[in-house]
Amino acid sequence: MKKQSLLPVTFLLAFLLLNSSFTPASKDPVGEYYQLTIYHCKTADQLAVTSAYLKSTYLPALHKSGLNNIGVFTSVNNDTAADKRLYVLIPFASLQKYEALMNSLTAGSLIKNDTSAYTNAAHDKMPFERMETALLKAFKDMLHMKKPSLTAPLTERIYELRSYEGPTERLYRQKVKMFNDGGEVTLFDRLNFNAVFYAEVLSGSHMPNLMYMTTFNNMAERDEHWKNFGSDSVWKRISAMPEYLNTVSKADIFFLNPTDFSDY
Repeated sequence: MKKQSLLPVTFLLAFLLLNSSFTPASKDPVGEYYQLTIYHCKTADQLAVTSAYLKSTYLPALHKSGLNNIGVFTSVNNDTAADKRLYVLIPFASLQKYEALMNSLTAGSLIKNDTSAYTNAAHDKMPFERMETALLKAFKDMLHMKKPSLTAPLTERIYELRSYEGPTERLYRQKVKMFNDGGEVTLFDRLNFNAVFYAEVLSGSHMPNLMYMTTFNNMAERDEHWKNFGSDSVWKRISAMPEYLNTVSKADIFFLNPTDFSDY
C-alpha cells in the first residue's frame, strides 16, 4: 500500500497552532510624537531672517505635506535677551511620519527652489547661533496635542513651557508616573490649564527629562491658575506621597508668545 505524504497535514497543524498561540491582543492606544526645535539667535537680524523663513517657507511646506497644528513661539523677553529664541513644535502621528519629514528635508523634496535669506546665508552670516532639537513622546494620559481654547489675541497670550529633569532614571520615571497614574494630568485638566501637550523626552540635550506646555490668556490669569494649583487638596496629597518625593532635580520654565503665523 502506497504511503501518503504527511507534509500537507504538517503544514495545516502548524498553521492552526500559530493562529491559536498568537492571537492578536488588543492594541494599546497610539500616542503622538513631537519635535521641538529651538533656534538660538544673538541678534535681531538673525531672529528676523529665521522668523521670515519659518513663516514664508517652512510652515507652508509642512502644511502642504499634511502636517498641521504646528506651534511657533518667541520668548517673552526676546527684545532684551542676549539669547533670542524661536520655538517650533511639530506633532507627528507616528515615528514613520517623523522619519518621512527628515527624509524629505534631506532629499530636498519638501522645499524646492528656496531663495530665502535663511537657506542661502553665507557661512559668516549665520541665521542663528545654534539649533537645539528634542524628540518627545506623548504621555499615556494625553496621547494627542490639544489646541488651546483661549479668547485673548495671540499677542497677549502666555504659553508656559516647562522642563523637568530627574536626578536618576528611576526617579524620573516616578515623576512621569505622578503625572499619569498619580493624577497630575487630571488635576491640570480640572483646573483649566489649557495644556497643549505632556511628553517624555526621548532624545535631547537634557536627560532624563519630561516637558509640557500650558496656556493662558495673560500672565495674571497664569499666576491665578498656579495659585489655585498650589493650594489644591489633590496636589497637596500627591506631592507629599513618598514615592513622588525628590523626583525633579532641575525645573526650567520658559514663557512664550505665539507668533502671528503660529497655528495656535
